[in-house]
Amino acid sequence: MSARRPGATDLLVVSVGGAAGAVLRFAIDTAAPDSLFPWPTLAINVVGAFVLGVLPALAVVRRSRRVALALGPGVLGGFTTVSAWAGQVRELADDGHAGLAGLCLLLTLAAGLAAAALGQHLARRAEPEATMG
Repeated sequence: MSARRPGATDLLVVSVGGAAGAVLRFAIDTAAPDSLFPWPTLAINVVGAFVLGVLPALAVVRRSRRVALALGPGVLGGFTTVSAWAGQVRELADDGHAGLAGLCLLLTLAAGLAAAALGQHLARRAEPEATMG
């Protein structure tokens, strides 16, 4: 994406996408069974990292700045959450579950980075080869 300043329509597109992503995250989180370990947040963040890695391979994203804004900072920005993850890690530690807190911290970082790298790798493989002219 270029570094130009966002216009009102860009902000609206990101806002609507962000709202959709937040609602999806909320639905997944509330549908998940109760557990001491925050599995839903881990899954949401890892899936979001993977999709962010793949996003550039989508032709519609490459053709439209607004689609890229709606899906990237919009939907995926609202879907993934560092604040909930950090709060859950702190809460686990505060409740005497330091081992689980550390596991959640490290697992989310490692799995998120791996998912993003895999997504980027797949996106690069999916890009059309440049032809010599």
